[in-house]
Amino acid sequence: MARINIYHLYPEHLNLNGDRGNILALCERARWHGLAVNLVPVQPGETIDFGACDLLFMGGGGDAEQNMAAAELKKRRRDMQQAIEAGMVILATGGSYQLFGHYYTTLRGERMPGLELMDLYTEAGGKRLTGNIVVSCGLWDPPRTLVGFENHAGRTCLGKGVQPLGRVLHGHGNNGSDKTEGAVYRHAIGSYMHGPLLPKNPWLTDYLLAKALAYRGQTFTFKELDQSFEEQAHQTAVRLAGSRLHRWHARRA
Repeated sequence: MARINIYHLYPEHLNLNGDRGNILALCERARWHGLAVNLVPVQPGETIDFGACDLLFMGGGGDAEQNMAAAELKKRRRDMQQAIEAGMVILATGGSYQLFGHYYTTLRGERMPGLELMDLYTEAGGKRLTGNIVVSCGLWDPPRTLVGFENHAGRTCLGKGVQPLGRVLHGHGNNGSDKTEGAVYRHAIGSYMHGPLLPKNPWLTDYLLAKALAYRGQTFTFKELDQSFEEQAHQTAVRLAGSRLHRWHARRA
């Protein structure tokens, strides 16, 4: 039986906005496909075995929790960077996404160094960017929509070394101006979408699982799962964003 090692970093500290639901989606969907799942919760102070990790998830947290995570991960930054370059799969949401960049600048002008794992930076804005969000994601051909909820004060700008996860069809995205949302570097993905993200976007869940298996050189055939409830939730989110988006989505269904 094919096996996947999923690491959940600091689950008690980085769990804003229902982020634990992303882990539930990954584990349950993997089991439904017939995979053996080894879920490894990592607590502050514990060693992270990046060599054994296939897929790593980090959720969002408050300032204190994010500072804790930054301090912990800076000790292992080189190992984490090497794992990313080798193809380890990562999903980082909310503040953890910001943490992967060069720096975060607060409203008072204080610059907080990031892990510099992705070519991006974040600066605080005066108004929070909140609400439902729909993006067109080019991880598939043709593109598929991703839906979620965003609630962030940071304005993230991408450098040349990364690609956006999607183009905003409805909502704010990375910074409210350039129509990008999230970032992708190799198989590491950062996103402001939560609510949580994966349950309403099962194709993204399967994408992460498939890349994690390929990272370990495992061949596996995914099952055709009944995801009617997930698709209904997704389509409802698209409809709530407006009739124009619903028509866009219907043409690509």
